[in-house]
Amino acid sequence: MIDKICEKLTKRIQKEMPDVDEERAEVINYGLQIIFGEIPKIFIMLAIAYILGVFKLSLIAFAVLIPYRGASGGFHLHSHLGCIIATCAMYCGTAILSKYLALGQIAKYVVIGCELIFGLIMIKLYAPADTEDVPILQKEVRKKKQLMSYISFTVALIIALFIHNNEISNILIIGNLIQTISITKIAYKLTKNKYGYEVYNTSPEVV
Repeated sequence: MIDKICEKLTKRIQKEMPDVDEERAEVINYGLQIIFGEIPKIFIMLAIAYILGVFKLSLIAFAVLIPYRGASGGFHLHSHLGCIIATCAMYCGTAILSKYLALGQIAKYVVIGCELIFGLIMIKLYAPADTEDVPILQKEVRKKKQLMSYISFTVALIIALFIHNNEISNILIIGNLIQTISITKIAYKLTKNKYGYEVYNTSPEVV
């Protein structure tokens, strides 16, 4: 159903904008599928979060991870059901873990320090982690997204370090770690994804 709606909208855009070629139309179509696919996933995730009693924490997790997720990218599952399950696992799972994780002050410093080092290395190697369907091949766009990844990731962990609310601190620590893992080579291999530059035989740094 979503595929048909997006296809019709794409054709309408092509009709209104003759300069949109088939390659650009494919990108537009995929973008529309992501938009229409994300909306029901968010509502389903929040509904499940409400049933599990972590609605507020899941909503916070979703909100605070948007900047880093949007900048750094990450793998995508190849079915709507898989995406729904992954979305619920990420945000609801982060919320649930944040309720029960108890880190002492020293342990918190150590965890954040290790995560910061790991994250910065992974961002350098893989961010922005695109996909073969929506590749990011322009050098300036990649540089901008990588810079935003560094900033959003680092700021989140600094906030986690000093904020007094234990649950929100845990959300920032756990959520950013999961998101960082989602851009790695191992995560892409396990989910049978490919980076855009791998498919189009370009350097991950330049076009």
